[in-house]
Parts: sequence; structure tokens; C-alpha cells
Amino acid sequence: MSVQVWTWILVGITFSLYFGIAIWARAGSTKEFYVAGGGVSPLANGLATAADWMSAASFISMAGIISFAGYDGSVYLMGWTGGYVLLALLLAPYLRKFGKFTVPDFIGDRYYSNTARTVAVICALIVSFTYVAGQMRGVGIVFSQFLQVDITVGVIIGMAVVLVFAFLGGMKGITYTQVAQYCVLIFAFMVPAIFISIQMTGHVIPQIGMGGSVQDGTYLLDKLDSLHTDLGFKEFTSGSKSTWDVFAITLALMAGTAGLPHVIVRFFTVPNVKDARKSAGLALLFIAILYTTAPAVAVFARTNLIQTVSNTPYTEIPEWFKNWENTGLIAWSDKNGDGKIQYVAGSSIDGKKPTFTEERGASGERLISNPSTAENELYVDRDIMVLANPEIAKLPNWVIALVAAGGLAAALSTAAGLLLVISTSISHDLIKKQIKPDISDKGELLAARISILFAIVIAGLFGIYPPGFVAAVVALAFGLGAASFFPAIILGIFDKRMNKEGAVAGMVVGICLMLFYMIRYKTGLVGVMEARPASEWWFGTSPEGFGTVAMIVNIVISLVVSRLTPAPPENVQEIVENIRIPNNAGEAHSH
Repeated sequence: MSVQVWTWILVGITFSLYFGIAIWARAGSTKEFYVAGGGVSPLANGLATAADWMSAASFISMAGIISFAGYDGSVYLMGWTGGYVLLALLLAPYLRKFGKFTVPDFIGDRYYSNTARTVAVICALIVSFTYVAGQMRGVGIVFSQFLQVDITVGVIIGMAVVLVFAFLGGMKGITYTQVAQYCVLIFAFMVPAIFISIQMTGHVIPQIGMGGSVQDGTYLLDKLDSLHTDLGFKEFTSGSKSTWDVFAITLALMAGTAGLPHVIVRFFTVPNVKDARKSAGLALLFIAILYTTAPAVAVFARTNLIQTVSNTPYTEIPEWFKNWENTGLIAWSDKNGDGKIQYVAGSSIDGKKPTFTEERGASGERLISNPSTAENELYVDRDIMVLANPEIAKLPNWVIALVAAGGLAAALSTAAGLLLVISTSISHDLIKKQIKPDISDKGELLAARISILFAIVIAGLFGIYPPGFVAAVVALAFGLGAASFFPAIILGIFDKRMNKEGAVAGMVVGICLMLFYMIRYKTGLVGVMEARPASEWWFGTSPEGFGTVAMIVNIVISLVVSRLTPAPPENVQEIVENIRIPNNAGEAHSH
């Protein structure tokens, strides 16, 4: 059977499963809609948290980044994994004990202020929309390639699918759907990795295969280094980022992770604090399976790509290349007219993406209208490395289709969690807590569903007109989370003297600073200013790492302002004292 038939079968089976779960787990109350009724087991919650956590960026983009950036790509591994540990140990148990199931709700009550709550809602919406843009883009890429439709059509299909299970089941539907999605995505990620590891190195475990030898006896990484240097690239295993920037990106990803609203909510779906800790530990184990395999997948994919494509006549190029060419995610421009693909260091195109013309070239390739003057003739979008990897390695068609189903599971599970955060921020934190406190349970549920509908439409537009490739967009969302939420949450738990004035001032300055830097150095405002070059970065900090600087500014402003303004009320200080003391550990003494 062809890849397309297999894809329809596997995607059809997995989607039927998700829809079935959504119908079975329909939410009848706001508690079920927001926190799945609070009765999810630690194992199910661990699986769901892992799926929620591992987005299209983890599944599709992370190995893609590592395969192109080499050693420099490891900051994503360290930052995202370290951040999860930070969240599990430092924040989850305390927030669970505080008993508020949304971040704006915690901030509103801890800082006894609706202004703080509103600022937190705005921050939650900005972070979630930036993050969900990457997910919808991932969905579009998968659908466009495997179902042979335009990326825009792919995004619209993805929007419709997420709408069904988020709209019907809320957190209850999403939780059990995510358990199924974790099983699909981890199976889809590991099967091709194991296949290719055996094929290239003879080792069943990809992590060992990555450090193993290929058939001619050289170590795989040494072989990849020599392939790189022959083509004029820097060695795969050497880094070019400054130590400060590596530190800044890692810390921004860690703090951003710990402040991500859609992951924090997961710890309220279990019955108690003990179960929250258990599910955090289990989720870390489930996440580690994919995260330790991603560098191996990156090495396999990069080696296979270079060996398959470099200096190969276009007329002899494998079928997968031409399939991906049609999606606009890979392109070749025959600059020296020899009919062979020259893949060397340097950018093959001017601007961000290749723009294809209607006619074909002499060898039958799709022509691009914006080739650069560099010698490099090949353009490869990083986001295709994991998806095209099984095809490059000539694996069976069902494995190729399985990866498509896994990519969709990863993107849809996170998109659903984020859309729920957006809807609860609007229905619970804005409408219920501020605009209309006497709204009925049924009315609040309706408001939540309507806001999910609006959120999906906006998220879809972001997916169709995305800023940058999937993981870059996601990394910026983490920077926004680090710059806004993290200090307010951490100081709210560990600093009794922290007051509403300090928290609001810190959050506003932090998120505005991060947004300004992102727009100035990453995206630019069309017609107003162009994105500035790396040579002008402040303190040599990349936009992905600037969340660290904005976070430090936020903490300093929060502490200074809180010390210059009145202390929080006595009852708030007592709450802060109590959430840090384990149950049955004796009474807290008020100072």
C-alpha cells in the first residue's frame, strides 16, 4: 500500500479514537471542563502531562534544530527538560496546595487584586497564542505533506479536529485524549529511530547507536563531523554560541516552562498534593524517552540527508525529495548548471522561504524565484527532518505514515491544552471573577466554549501566517512565560513581603520588554521597522535567550517596588506561610 493510503488508515484510526474519547468524556460541569473533576489517576495524568508538554516543537522541530545546529541545538534539550524538573519540584505542589487551577486565579488571589488578575490574563493569552501558533503550523505541515493538501487547508483541518475534543470535553476530554496521544506519539517517534539505528549501527537502542560505529568502523559522530567539514560546515559536535547565550536560552526555556499555564493546570486534575508529585515524576520519565532519543534521530537524519542528496544528479534523486518539494519545504536551485545538487555552507535563498515559480527547470525541478548568490543550492526547512527521516532511510510505508500520525498527536495534544488555558482565562478569570460574578455554572460553561471557538480561529490564522519555523516560535513563547509569570509565581510562593504593586509592575515591564525585543530582533514590524541583525543584540543575547534578561528585570522591579509600598494584608501573609508547610507538619507560627 502507498504512504498516502497508510496515512489515511492510521490517521483515521487515531482520530476515531480521539473523537470516541471526547464523546465519552463530555464535560457536564465547569469543574469537569476546567480540571477534569479533579479525579484523574497519577499514571493517566503523567501520560497526559507528557503529551501536553511534548508539542509539535518536541516531536517535529527539536531533532530538526539539533540536526542543523548540532551542539548548539542542545540548549533546547537542557532548557525544556530542566524546566520541567523546576516546575515539578518548585511550583506544582505549592500551587496545588493553594488550590487555584489557573495561573491568573493564583495571581489574582495571592496579590489580592483584580488588576494583577487582569495583567496575568493578558500575559496568559499572549504566551498561549504565541505557543499555539507553532502547534497549528506543525499540524499544517504534516497534513500538507501526507494528505497532499495545501498547508493552509492542513491548518483548517487541524482547527476542526481540535475544536471537537476541546469543545465537547474540556479538560476531561483533553486529559483522556492526551493519554491516547502520548501512546501514539511515542510509538511513532521510537519505531523509526530503532529501525534506523539498527540499519546504520546495528544497535537496537538509538541512544547507544548514536555513539556507535557505522559499517566502515568509524564512529557515527566522527563520520558526520567529516561529512560536515568536507561541505564547509562547522563540525556537528562543536558549538558557535557564546557561553552567555547558551546559559540565557537554557534559563529562559527553564523558567518559561515552569511558568507555562497549560502544564500547571494539569496538577489540579489529580485528587491531592501527593498525587501531583507522583504524576510529575511519571511525566518526567515519559518525557525522557523522547528527549534522550531526539539527538540520535537528529544525527541519523542529518547523516542520511547529506549522503543521499549531496552531489547527486537531480534526475537520480529519490521520490521523497520530489514529494517534499511540492510542499515548499525543500528546494533546489541549479546555480552552476551541472544538474547536481551542491549542498555546501551558506544560504541557498534570499529571504526566509523559497518562492516557487510555475515553470520547471531543465532537470524537472521546481524553480525558485529568490535564489541567493551563495554556492549552496539546497534549501531544507528544519521542520521536515523528523517527518522525512523514515523516507530518506527507505523504511516501510506504514512507518512513514505512523510518523505522520505521531506528529499530529503531538501538535493536537498541546494545541488543545493551550486553547483550554485561553478559554478559562476568559470565561473564569475575566467573566466569572470580574465582569459577572453571579454567572451560573451553565453560563460559565457556555462562555468557555464560545471563547475556545474564537481562540481556535485566531490560532489558525497564526498557523497560516506564522512568524518563523515551529520551534523558534515556541522558544519565544517560553521567553514570554519566563519574563511575565515565573517571577510572580515564584515570589508569590517564597516571598511573604511580595505585594500587588510589585507583582503588577514586574509583570508589565517584563512582558513589554520581551515583546519589544522579539519584534525588534526576530520579526520586525512590516512597514515600520525591519528585524535587526544579530550584531546589534543587547549583551550578545539572542531573542530566544532574552527571556532571561527580561525575567531578571522583572524580579528586580518586583522586589524594589514591593519594598517601597505597603506590605500585603496579614491574612495573605498567613496563606503564603501555610502553603509552604507540608500537611500535618505542625502549625505555622505567624511572625
